[in-house]
Amino acid sequence: MYYYQDVIRTAAVTIEKVEFKNQGITLAGLIFKPSDKKLQQSGYPAIIVGHPAGGVKEQTASVYAVKLAERGFLTLAFDAAYQGESGGEPRYLEDPGMRVEDFRCAVDYLSTRADVEADAIGILGMCAAGGYVIKAAGTDTRMKAIATVSMADLGDMFRNGLGRTMKPEELQGFLAQIAAQRTREAAQGAPVAYMGYVADSEAELAGKARDWWEGYEYYRTSPARHPRSVNKMILSHVDRLIAFTALEHVELLGQRPLLAVAGTEAGTKYFAEEAVAQAIGPKELFWVKGSTHIELYYKEPYVDQAIERLDAFFKKYLKESKK
Repeated sequence: MYYYQDVIRTAAVTIEKVEFKNQGITLAGLIFKPSDKKLQQSGYPAIIVGHPAGGVKEQTASVYAVKLAERGFLTLAFDAAYQGESGGEPRYLEDPGMRVEDFRCAVDYLSTRADVEADAIGILGMCAAGGYVIKAAGTDTRMKAIATVSMADLGDMFRNGLGRTMKPEELQGFLAQIAAQRTREAAQGAPVAYMGYVADSEAELAGKARDWWEGYEYYRTSPARHPRSVNKMILSHVDRLIAFTALEHVELLGQRPLLAVAGTEAGTKYFAEEAVAQAIGPKELFWVKGSTHIELYYKEPYVDQAIERLDAFFKKYLKESKK
């Protein structure tokens, strides 16, 4: 198993805590660079790594960021606005517009660093961040290479359910629940209500698919759990997610390359398939045989395969293209 706290103990990287802004909100990040002198350089190709919905930078995002930094990249993992160590009120807001803008602001920040090659910045999104990075890169051509791991379109999942099994009447009921909560908070001063990204107990998982069980295990019971990953999102603002579509204009990537890494056993794999099908430039769907959605976060044989392919992809499009 790969957990950040274990990976970092033996990693051949240097770590720098950094901050940058998104519309006045301070975002907290970690910069990783190779400590091997043979890999050090004055201007690095850089990769921004976004964490899954409900996660924080110290989980799978930093595992991937560390392993890519060991291979010669400067990498940045950061907490989304309203989450983790980043600022923003109200806390635990999952705002797709801000999540997308976070990545543009991360490029703003990296492009000002003297140790970054500003024309060689790539982007990697995990789970929901995979959808967010595709959306961000569509209109930000500074993102020269786009990759995802276990990509999910969170808006699609909230509208249609995992595997698109939600019935229309279920969605309408959910929308009514959100509306009623907004009214309570506005008119009665009711306390903010939250919902979880994953289950908080096994009792909530009755009849759920394997992906739901593994999400609960990873975030709530495994060594990957983190005190700042609190499994909360504000219920009254989930309507923002329901109205969001990550894969609305994948063609805007143009001729910039897209790599989607997905597990053959992932319940979310249709998102990666659809993203690659819609892309019009260089594109690849890389299958990790036997892996589920969550297993690509931290299980060694699957992460290793993903890192190998990501390393080759970013070297081709960020390093070799600059020669």
